[in-house]
Amino acid sequence: MQKLESLYKELISEINEDPEREGLLKTPHRAAKAIRYLTSGYDMDLEALLNSAMFSSDIDDMVIVKNIEFYSLCEHHLLPFFGNCHVAYIPQGKVLGLSKIARIIELFSRRLQIQEQLTHQVAECIKSSINALGVGVIIEARHMCMMMRGIEKQNSIMKTSAMLGSFREDTKTRSEFLTLIHN
Repeated sequence: MQKLESLYKELISEINEDPEREGLLKTPHRAAKAIRYLTSGYDMDLEALLNSAMFSSDIDDMVIVKNIEFYSLCEHHLLPFFGNCHVAYIPQGKVLGLSKIARIIELFSRRLQIQEQLTHQVAECIKSSINALGVGVIIEARHMCMMMRGIEKQNSIMKTSAMLGSFREDTKTRSEFLTLIHN
């Protein structure tokens, strides 16, 4: 933490601000704690996260969890992007505990990231962890790097999708997923 605090103090100086000013005295410490939290996905153990939350099941109908909010940091500008993630899968002998889907999203979103990669990481992780017949993931997010700087477009939303297995191969499965998340 000390090294991060020192770097934040230096950053404050580099933007021509006084790190010894009363309002900024504790900022390097707070900022170091914040960046550690926002990138805590690097320290999470996926295997430990999933280990106690896979259950045998003969269910083979689509499972959907929608509107799982997430926050991440754009790896290009270190600015936040945030939104909702919608996940569906078709089990094949195992189901995931409901909260584990949100924890998988948390693990990957709490890293320096791009939305396209995040979408595929979540899908691949769910597919491989329970050998699902198919997985669909859609992420809708707002990017502060586009809203606060550069082009400054306030109402833009980026949507990405990853369709694996039956969600890619079967248009009926994909259509059912898309219909259910938009209702």
